[in-house]
Amino acid sequence: MKFNFKKTAVSTLVGAGMMFAGSASAVDLKMATPWGGGVLLEEMKRFAVKVKEATEGRVNITVFPSGTFGKALKVTDSVKSGVAQVGHNWMGYDWGIDKTTVIFGGYVGGLNEEEFFLWLYEAGGAKLWEEYRMEKFGVVSMPCGIFPAEIFLHSKKKVTNLADYKGIKQRTAGAWAEVGGSLGATTVILPGGEVYPALERGVIDATEWSSPSINEPVGFHKIAKYIIFPSVHQPGATQECEFNKKAWDALEERDRKAIRRTAERAVFRSWTHYAYRDLFAYRRMVQGGNTMLRLEQSFIDAAQKAGNDWADNVVKKEPNNKWFKKMLNHQRQFQMDMSVYSKMRFQPGSRTSKNIGPILK
Repeated sequence: MKFNFKKTAVSTLVGAGMMFAGSASAVDLKMATPWGGGVLLEEMKRFAVKVKEATEGRVNITVFPSGTFGKALKVTDSVKSGVAQVGHNWMGYDWGIDKTTVIFGGYVGGLNEEEFFLWLYEAGGAKLWEEYRMEKFGVVSMPCGIFPAEIFLHSKKKVTNLADYKGIKQRTAGAWAEVGGSLGATTVILPGGEVYPALERGVIDATEWSSPSINEPVGFHKIAKYIIFPSVHQPGATQECEFNKKAWDALEERDRKAIRRTAERAVFRSWTHYAYRDLFAYRRMVQGGNTMLRLEQSFIDAAQKAGNDWADNVVKKEPNNKWFKKMLNHQRQFQMDMSVYSKMRFQPGSRTSKNIGPILK
């Protein structure tokens, strides 16, 4: 075999040049989050890895904890201004600017996690989501998480009815800050990093945060004996990935498509991954000595009514907020359409040891 040094040298230089060009053209983006650490921050680091893989290294996202680019609950401001080019967020943190955000993010009287899947990807919710975020906030946003039903309260005090709930000092966010207050609680809004110390020191009696497997590493169950279900304050919760408009437009079309696909996969994983792990986190909390409580139906009914009244009052008080009314009606119509769903199937987890066959040896 004859070795052609000149040809080999040229090929090597061309290959090296292509590698350098590919590296030089890579886009580096900074992601702001409201998370000081823990599971949700790690989820976004995983998302960043998947984006890099999907774009073959052309888009690199570096994920930062809360407070790096501004206030923890002002991620959208950081993204819109360009201080960060990407953000991970629960949309309801922007409810002080526009209450429509909680309809997308999850609120009392809203959708559960299964309903969110259908509403977003079959009933037009995701398209409306993106249109709304761009028109009202000037950012490119897409769903990148649907999470399992939350724990209503990690509480130092027993709560099963409205009488118990009256006077409870609770950390929350979004619509429940007002709805919970109307039911007798004292509600406060705190960023994630401040919740545990506030509960530990007794500044608050109780908190909601997320589902069992997401809450477990934080340790709320270690300092609050009672764990209370169901999540009347927010039957389902979504999270978003939002992009600065200028930074988004500067990406190649193929990379924008790859990011959207990655976000959809993140939505699927967020629910399956944590819903399954919730089954075992729940059991560990029981075995660890926590007392599991379920709200009385009278509380659930009162919360549902209070949530509906809250939403109706927003429409009355904000007649120029066309998006709120539009999205409220859109979701309510979807809920009406979904009302036959339970008639057609077994509810997940409804089978018990009485009607499940034995584990065979």
